[in-house]
Formats: sequence, C-alpha cells, structure tokens
Amino acid sequence: MKINSFCMSCLVQAQARSIQKFEDEEKKSRYMREVFRLLLNSDPELSAPALLEPISVLYESFWGAQKGFQEEKKSFNDFLLSMEGELEKKIRSTKDPLATALCYARLGNYIDLSALSDVSEEKLLELFAKAEEDPLDAEEYQHFLQDLEHGEYLVYLTDNCGEVVLDKLVIRLLKERYPKLRIEVLVRGIPVTNDADMEDAEYVGLTKLVPVFGNGSGIAGTELSKISREAREKLECADVIIAKGQGNFETIHTSGLNIYYLFLCKCDWFMQRFHAKHLQGMFVNETRI
Repeated sequence: MKINSFCMSCLVQAQARSIQKFEDEEKKSRYMREVFRLLLNSDPELSAPALLEPISVLYESFWGAQKGFQEEKKSFNDFLLSMEGELEKKIRSTKDPLATALCYARLGNYIDLSALSDVSEEKLLELFAKAEEDPLDAEEYQHFLQDLEHGEYLVYLTDNCGEVVLDKLVIRLLKERYPKLRIEVLVRGIPVTNDADMEDAEYVGLTKLVPVFGNGSGIAGTELSKISREAREKLECADVIIAKGQGNFETIHTSGLNIYYLFLCKCDWFMQRFHAKHLQGMFVNETRI
C-alpha cells in the first residue's frame, strides 16, 4: 500500500517528537529538512513502514543509535507468558475456541510502541475484559474456515512482542483442529521497534510449536521487494496467510495473495479506511476488502 497524506503526516510528526529532547535547534531544523527531502524524493509507491527504514538511518546519522526496546519487549513477553495458562483455559471454555483465540491475538496487537504512546499492561487487561464485545466478522470467519478445510499450507506473519504469545495460542488450536495443515511462521529478520524477531519467538516458545523463520528484513511489515527470497517463496506458496498488525497490512496489501488481516485500528487513516473506532478490531481478507 503506497504512502498517503495521513502516513506522511504521521511520519513527520513522529520524527519531530523524537528530537524534542535535543537542544540544538539549528541541527534539529536541518534534520527535519532532510526528513522532508527524503519523503519528497522517495518512490511514491513505497509504504510508510518501508520509508521508516531510511528515515531511521538518517536519524542515526544525526543523533546516533536510537534507543532499543529490549526491556519493553522482555517485559511484555514475560507478562503475556505469565497469563498464558489462564488465557488458554478461558479460550478453551468458549463455544468456538479458535475464534476466541483469534480475538485475543487481535487484542494483543495493542502492544505497539511505535504507534501508541501510552501502551500499558492495565489497558491490555481492560481490552481483554471486553473481548466479547468485538467479535470477528462472522461471514469472513466462515470464509476463513472453508479455506483452512481445503488448504494445505498456512503462513502466519507476526507483529509485536508479547502479542506472539497470543499468536502461539491461535497456532496451537489451528494445529489441533487441522492436523494435516502445515503451518510456518515469519517474524522480522532484523530487530525493529518492538516487533517480534527470532529471539522473541524462541523466548516465548513459539519455535517449539512450529517452524519459525526470519523474513530477512528490518522493515516493520512485510515489504515483498525487501524480504528474503525464501520468505517470499513461502508467502507465494501459501494457501492461507494470517497477517497481524497495521504494518503488515500497509506493506503487503494489494499483493493479491490469500491474506487474512488481523489487527486493531490505531491511527486516523485506518479508522477512516475501515469506518472504525480507535482500537476496534479488524478481520478482513485481501480479496474481499
């Protein structure tokens, strides 16, 4: 999905916020001019997550390496792992555990430190408490089940740390319900923001459940032209793809692949595009949007 005015504005505002802590106003002005120049000269077909990669390089050339999210990633991974048993028990007690697990995994998309400024464990628990108020689209879910019945190979694209624990619950139920379905997972190939990578997948035990692969890219999404050949071949061969998060939608939408997007609407463009409220959940298919 190519960048639009909403995304451009968001990228610029995010960079302005990121340099507020510095005192050299002249340098800050030079930096922002370079950000504008980069956007002006960029390929108009690129997505916002793809553009964030060169902007990050520009930032480091001015201000040095950006603060990582290692502490936050471990904190949310540990928090969700501490709840895993309780959540699984609750999910399995419902009428349709797979649908419920998908709803919880979608709520986990809230753990997005690049899109939201005030992510907290308390807010996540509040969302969990209201999980039943925002079910999956019933018609789309039936399409999804039919595709699983006839499909042989599913690729699951993860998004954030912590969230991957909930993805693990979905995958566990998929394996039980469709034992003949081959399932593989793609995580970020290079650490970026608080997105899940191989280290996170191993830490939460996802690698013990299914084969997990890095996608070869440090973009906060799945830009087909930037991921590894192996990752792209997996996606092109998949009968069904589950793609978590706004970043995956922004980068892989219009690919024509059989993708079911699962995310929360966290910004103005997504709320307008899907006529949704802030943090409302989406479960939509690439071919029927």
